[in-house]
Amino acid sequence: MKLAPDASAVATSIDGLLVEMRPKLHRYCARMVGSVIDGEDVLQDALIKAVESFASAGPIANPEGWLFRIAHNTALDFLRRRTRQEAMRSGEEVDMIADPADTVASRQLASASLRTFMRLPVAQRSSVILMDVLGCSLREVCEVMDFSLPAVKAALHRGRTQLRELADEPDDLPPPKLSEAERDRLGDYVAHFNARDFDAIRSMIADDVRLDLVNKARMNGKAEVSRYFGNYSKVGDWHLVPGLVERHPAILVFDPAEPDSGPKYFMLLRWSADKVAMIRDFRHAPYIIDGAEYLV
Repeated sequence: MKLAPDASAVATSIDGLLVEMRPKLHRYCARMVGSVIDGEDVLQDALIKAVESFASAGPIANPEGWLFRIAHNTALDFLRRRTRQEAMRSGEEVDMIADPADTVASRQLASASLRTFMRLPVAQRSSVILMDVLGCSLREVCEVMDFSLPAVKAALHRGRTQLRELADEPDDLPPPKLSEAERDRLGDYVAHFNARDFDAIRSMIADDVRLDLVNKARMNGKAEVSRYFGNYSKVGDWHLVPGLVERHPAILVFDPAEPDSGPKYFMLLRWSADKVAMIRDFRHAPYIIDGAEYLV
């Protein structure tokens, strides 16, 4: 991926640019904060900031780099809020050559789990993601991170070294599993959904239920959200399975026409007094599954 300054990506509007860049921006945000779910929240904040500042930004020579800079800073703000302390470590002015990773090594680094990326210091994490996952040049990494070239080289070299060491370590976390209550509750919802018994589903949702159809629409209240189920009744490219995503109870969505493929996306439910109070459906954000740790 090149953040080309000529920017055919400028498209005809900020909306076109955001649509084109959203999957790449999410890939960066998710690896920076260690979660595809939190990464989507960071991405949405970044997109709002981009839209709000676009009109007053003046001519933007490198629109993709501008967007990545906004996403980078928004991710840092998220990390600072989460840790209550400064997350970004200033890079050292070290004259260290960061050689391009070979193709095999680059693929290995890019496929590291989100939890593994989170164990890197922020500067190392950001430089490795930008260069080895997203394919930016050293100059582009410097622009996004606002670091000097020697500082980026140092962070990249150390990040690559540590990431390789961490990737070889065994995962000492116990395997996650749904509790019996979670499995029963999700199982009922999924069984009715797969049977296309949407009247039964509607009886499970709260009167003030909220729906976030990510990257598409938001709805509030039982009457509005009920139309969402009607849309699912018109298509057949889905089969729901209870599971876990990043150790959170979730509904994984598979395509019946591709039985040997993994999930296309997932849904998250929030419950209140045994009623579904919130639905977050990533059908229109299929990039969400990239890098997600899930278990059926």
